[in-house]
Amino acid sequence: MYRGKIRKIHFVGIGGSGMSGIAEVLLNMGYRVSGSDLRGNDASRRLATLGASVMVGHKKGNVVGVDCVVYSSAVSPDNVELQEAESLQIPIIPRAEMLAELMRMKYGIAIAGTHGKTTTTSMTASILEVAGIDPTVVTGGKLNATGSNATLGKGDFLVAEADESDGSFLRLSPSIAVVTNIDREHMNHYSSMEEMKDAYIDFMNKVPFYGCSIVCLDHPAIQSILPSISRRYVTYGLSAQAEVHAVSIEKKGTNTSFDLIVDGKALARITIGIPGDHNVCNALAAAAVAIELGVPAKFIEKGLESFKGVERRFQIKGRVGNIMVVDDYGHHPVEIKAVLKAVKDGWKRRAIIVFQPHRYSRTEDLFSDFITSFNDADILIITDVYAAGEKPHKDFNSRKLFEAIKKHGHRAVEYIALKEEVPARLIEIAEAGDMVITLGAGDVWQVGEEFVEALEEKHGTTSLRLVKEDEGCES
Repeated sequence: MYRGKIRKIHFVGIGGSGMSGIAEVLLNMGYRVSGSDLRGNDASRRLATLGASVMVGHKKGNVVGVDCVVYSSAVSPDNVELQEAESLQIPIIPRAEMLAELMRMKYGIAIAGTHGKTTTTSMTASILEVAGIDPTVVTGGKLNATGSNATLGKGDFLVAEADESDGSFLRLSPSIAVVTNIDREHMNHYSSMEEMKDAYIDFMNKVPFYGCSIVCLDHPAIQSILPSISRRYVTYGLSAQAEVHAVSIEKKGTNTSFDLIVDGKALARITIGIPGDHNVCNALAAAAVAIELGVPAKFIEKGLESFKGVERRFQIKGRVGNIMVVDDYGHHPVEIKAVLKAVKDGWKRRAIIVFQPHRYSRTEDLFSDFITSFNDADILIITDVYAAGEKPHKDFNSRKLFEAIKKHGHRAVEYIALKEEVPARLIEIAEAGDMVITLGAGDVWQVGEEFVEALEEKHGTTSLRLVKEDEGCES
């Protein structure tokens, strides 16, 4: 493999979910990897144990002697490391360009869409691994089975998330392009929904003549752009019109089963260990990829059944005193509704939701949608916005959202500004048989972990952490 003179690669923002996976793959390929971030996290610490040189804080000296600098979209152009690299004439490339280079070495399978990318990518990888295809994998979340968000495989395929947030997914040229859905999001980059849909059209039309796109027919925005797709595509979804769809769906706790129908014929009975119609759709997308690659049905069935889930995607944090504590990354109104529907479909538990809005800009853009997203929450606690570097907004913040939800009819909504105060409130209101769910893309997961610890202290027992088997028979 030709690598030119690039041997040492530095990542600015190495702890990010999109960056750390690429860094791990490059480490496993034999490159010398270094990186910096404002603070350490599990991802950067894992990379350090694998041999990466990880620095906390950004300094000019961090890039001296490196051959290439990779940066994420979260890094400001005036970052001192980027400026120093430019002055030293070191090549500087965005994260998506490095992912595109990795994909160029393989047959790429890129998973795009507003929701479900991480789970769909991981499910696809699970099927291909069981089938012996041994793919390289780069996801935006840690797999529960491996504790990592990346794998360097020896096979011919690379499965990766495609980030639409800044349009950088258009740098990729996959052989198979998957689009899970298209919802209003990232309006700081796209001026309109039409511009966003145009980007997805370009993404799907970039597949080669021998490739295809795999798209969810259930989604109106996807249906609206199908006439503009010039390459072959395969449809999936819950709709009977989809070429790959599900029937006879059964839901019990975390387990969901369905018949996989392909071109009108039953191919297999599938069981997945995560709840919700949205995850049935994610599984259908993964199955459609496998079918396109000629994977036998038995491997699709086994790969999905053995899938252990992804960190922060309906992740069971513990169970004490018959109170179940779950954490989920959902932070968009569509995702919130999907999680709440999954709870109502799979359990007869009261749902107590702790929601931490993510970014003031998203809260503003989707404010009216957020107001009606929590109707299936029996009790809702809203804590302050996770700013992610944004400045506070006086009109679109957590207090304003709380007031709007209350005015629009929710009878059990509370506002607790500091998330550190939420566990104590949960101790007061949670009862045996309840499910407490933390929702948000920030650090609200800490509330769930602290609540589990408080429950353990209260009950004088240890939580049944990450135990899912007994949930399959609960109604």
